[in-house]
Amino acid sequence: MDLTKVLISPVVTEKSTDAQASRKYSFMVHLNTNKVEVRNAVEKSYGVKVEQVNIIPVLKKVRLAGRGKSITKRHTGKKAIVTLKPKQSIDFNKIK
Repeated sequence: MDLTKVLISPVVTEKSTDAQASRKYSFMVHLNTNKVEVRNAVEKSYGVKVEQVNIIPVLKKVRLAGRGKSITKRHTGKKAIVTLKPKQSIDFNKIK
């Protein structure tokens, strides 16, 4: 897969912002990517060295809306948590 299409967006929440203190950064990634592709995409895009990659499936969120109808509030996706090597950090505003 083309490395420019692997990373969709960074995940910026309270929990992910707190994890950045321990060199862990979260990204939404394409459904068909694996850990090696995520590692290569982050290293190429941000110019950092990656120590570890964890991938978590994000399930769709559905609620019922009367008489058996359902409304999808969030689509299926994948989230990657990337741990960087010591003394490295990512600035989401600067892409290489």
